Amino acid sequence: MSPSPEQLSPKKQPASQKNQKSQKDQQNQKSQKAQKSTKNQKSRKGPQPKKGPQTPGTTTRRLAAAGAGVALVVAAVAAGIAIADGSGDGSRKPSASASSGPSADPQQPLFDEAEQATSRRAKDDPLAVGRPDAPVVLVEYADYQCSFCGKFTRDSQPELIKKYVDQGVLRIEFRNFPIFGDPSQRAARASWAAGRQGRFWQFHDELYAKTRKGDALAEGRLVDMARTAGVRDLDRFRADMNSSASEDAVKKDQSEGYRLGVSSTPSFLVGGRPLAGAQPLKEFEAAIAQAKAAKEAKDAKKAKGRAGE
Repeated sequence: MSPSPEQLSPKKQPASQKNQKSQKDQQNQKSQKAQKSTKNQKSRKGPQPKKGPQTPGTTTRRLAAAGAGVALVVAAVAAGIAIADGSGDGSRKPSASASSGPSADPQQPLFDEAEQATSRRAKDDPLAVGRPDAPVVLVEYADYQCSFCGKFTRDSQPELIKKYVDQGVLRIEFRNFPIFGDPSQRAARASWAAGRQGRFWQFHDELYAKTRKGDALAEGRLVDMARTAGVRDLDRFRADMNSSASEDAVKKDQSEGYRLGVSSTPSFLVGGRPLAGAQPLKEFEAAIAQAKAAKEAKDAKKAKGRAGE
């Protein structure tokens, strides 16, 4: 018996069932795509920083102070202090904590740690002026092509030396932080070379007597400035400037700045407190007063503890 035509051909589903199945398949496909997209989004990671020396872009923000902009991380003590990412014009106002007394400032322990981590206090440091045991240390990170660094050197630094350094209250430690290319690197190495003959500060002031950029910091020009600054052995000066020792010294200062998160010049730590830009003299005076008061309070607490033993 031969099969009927209906038995030879597959049965057709009703149109309504077909439409329902098609809609269901589309919904399943959309759901699968959504799940896949969500999974990809969860597992997607941003570009990872390359290994090597830390740059300001890789540092972590932990504590806002002095108009925070750029994170200042003190890696050696695992403490962070933010420093303003300013144009160097000192236009930013200090934070509210900058006007509080040391006892009212919960950030003081971090400032103390930062001061200990960055203040070298070496007796024979030619890039420093002031007593090694001064109660307050001001650390400056600067570039010789930076016009605002020059402004600080010409306007504020002489007053700070007269009022605080000469009185034994303040010590200033300079850090070469060249960020504007080869001329800055060359000038930084030249300043170190001048320091080898005890003329760092004279050469430093000559460099900052006016804004100098590019060819104004060529090797021959630097030798001329060294002569003006009283560097006696110019052959030695030239040899020291081009030595690997000068390169290492500048890299040491520069690496310290990068570890801290410094990205603009001038940048300062005053007793561990961050201050950015060529601020008015009164801001430096306020920071020094705070740091001195905090040091005195800390010393008094230690003395009281020893008396009670």
